[in-house]
Amino acid sequence: MLKLAIVGLVCTALIISILFRMSNNSILCRAPVLVGPGILPDTNSTKNDDIMSQQLKVDAVLHYATSRVIPQQTLDEIKVSFDVLKSLTPCNFLVFGLGHDSFMWASINPRGTTLFLEEDPKWVKAVIKDVPFLRTNTVNYRTKLSEAEKLIEHYHKEPDCSAKKSFLRGNHKCKLALDMLSNEVYDKEWDMIMIDGPKGYFDKAPGRMSAIYSAAVMARNRKGSGITHIFLHDVDRNVEKVYAELFLCRKNLVTSVGRLWHFEIPPASNVTNDFC
Repeated sequence: MLKLAIVGLVCTALIISILFRMSNNSILCRAPVLVGPGILPDTNSTKNDDIMSQQLKVDAVLHYATSRVIPQQTLDEIKVSFDVLKSLTPCNFLVFGLGHDSFMWASINPRGTTLFLEEDPKWVKAVIKDVPFLRTNTVNYRTKLSEAEKLIEHYHKEPDCSAKKSFLRGNHKCKLALDMLSNEVYDKEWDMIMIDGPKGYFDKAPGRMSAIYSAAVMARNRKGSGITHIFLHDVDRNVEKVYAELFLCRKNLVTSVGRLWHFEIPPASNVTNDFC
């Protein structure tokens, strides 16, 4: 118990130091940018955004300084995602799983869109009660962890699962496709996707099979320039590892720290039946 408490204190200290560094980061002090010929942006609006951004980070520091919970990820794992998010913010950040570290991720991306997808409505209510500004969607997964092997067979047999088609909205035939998400999830192009949910440690849990598949589809279908950063946690577990290698691809793996893998997925450059 003492060792666990020490780990918790160290993780909390890291989060607080990260948020303090973000408060002084140069990304909050960019030079004015012309929004049209000779037109500067509304300085009052920019100033208000800065104040709100700073207040959000202060609130996050206070939240973690007074919390006894331990973040799901280790210090080194958090730093991998943090460095990328810091370089991209403001950006579109989609997170599978709502947890004790959600406030931190949202506070690092105050001017961007950070959306959390969570399968447990009771847990959503519990978290939102303490951090009401977090943006969440409740997801009804069609899968169970015990079906992981059969779902791979299904993927190879079902044409609507193939990389050649690779679509999500209304894709009822492919059991791996998250077919009933909100329009916002489908319509936005996500710069970062973190997969740290849903639950995947007992047979009746949804498992992360459809989260991994759907994240790969979103990244491949990106229409804008640039890549999609996908972070997958708990790769020490067999299902996460197998599905990552099947849909996110070893060739796209750029960082491996602890139980976290970081992939950089480019838009699909060719139409094939396989993801990798």
